[in-house]
Amino acid sequence: MKMSSFLKNRLLIAMVVVGAVSLQSCLNDDDNFYYQRIPNALVTVKADADNTLFLQLDDETTLLPTNLSASPFGDKEVRALVNYKEVENPNDKYSKAVHINWIDSILTKPIAPDLGEKNDSVYGTDPVEIVNDWVTIAEDGYLTLRFRTVWGDWNKKHFVNLLLSQNPENPYEVEFRHNAYGDRYGETQDALVAFKLDDLPDTEGKTVKLKLKWESFSGEKSAEFDYCTRKSVTPQSPSVTSVRSNPNLILN
Repeated sequence: MKMSSFLKNRLLIAMVVVGAVSLQSCLNDDDNFYYQRIPNALVTVKADADNTLFLQLDDETTLLPTNLSASPFGDKEVRALVNYKEVENPNDKYSKAVHINWIDSILTKPIAPDLGEKNDSVYGTDPVEIVNDWVTIAEDGYLTLRFRTVWGDWNKKHFVNLLLSQNPENPYEVEFRHNAYGDRYGETQDALVAFKLDDLPDTEGKTVKLKLKWESFSGEKSAEFDYCTRKSVTPQSPSVTSVRSNPNLILN
């Protein structure tokens, strides 16, 4: 993974923080200007069977962009941060019609292959902190994480991956890995990454606990997420709020 991917995600996080501060400190300015600077949703960018571009907001809600005819990310399905506003455009196939103010992809990866004894040397054991935030969530077949670690050299490559933990007692246990390639001193920064969970067993419509483990700066930690195998959702569904909290995320 190239450092440029990290830099883009770090800039997105900075924009979220700066924009939120601006909203609190400049209440007399044009609200629309500030609201359009920060993301108001985390989505999956998809194409329908007829190649119609749509955004999956959560496990049930779909968004039809009225001002985009094709994905800016080509034929890749990716997770993305987006700023949108709802518009009137009745459609019986999608939950909402929206106008996209801006959209930017998040680094999106599959679960990495298990390399056995080489896991530590390839995927690393460098520490991170998982941030309990609205973008740290399991939904639509993805685990999206906001994580925090140290970067010193902006030109140095880092490598993050998700592994199956191989716990025979829990098939829904995964492990976050970070290889800093020696870049362990510098400023603390945040980044975003999303992992597709296709390799997990089908939950058959049930919601289970997905356990995430990682090496933090103070030792091993874990968190649990509500997880259900991805569903194919394109018909109209009830509207929900776009920025979601995570009351079921338990950090240990």
